[in-house]
Amino acid sequence: MKQTILIVEDDQPNLDVMEMLIRKLGYEPVLISNGLEALEYVNKNPPSLILLDIMMTPIDGWVFLERFRNNAAMKNIPVIIFSAAPEVEERMTHIRDPCLGVLHKPVSLNELKDAILRFLPKP
Repeated sequence: MKQTILIVEDDQPNLDVMEMLIRKLGYEPVLISNGLEALEYVNKNPPSLILLDIMMTPIDGWVFLERFRNNAAMKNIPVIIFSAAPEVEERMTHIRDPCLGVLHKPVSLNELKDAILRFLPKP
């Protein structure tokens, strides 16, 4: 069974590109366009890894991450934040989470591959 990567992104073109890249790397993408739906999904279907946009509605990526990490069963699921928001780096300096990474948009295939391989074995 392929490892699943949940992509939480509200911009459809970005979602389409990330889906293509994840498939190309040999993982199974799951696409969700908002944080509330993603929280519901992960409770029933924990993914191998989450790619998380920050600037979304109705809840942003920070709120998703806080709620997600409050569930003890989800503490060890890696999350890679991918965002164009400049404040991500500053905010990340205050978060101590070994299962958290950051990518800046736009993301190349090699950057994505390296970030994923930091947390997951090669498919």
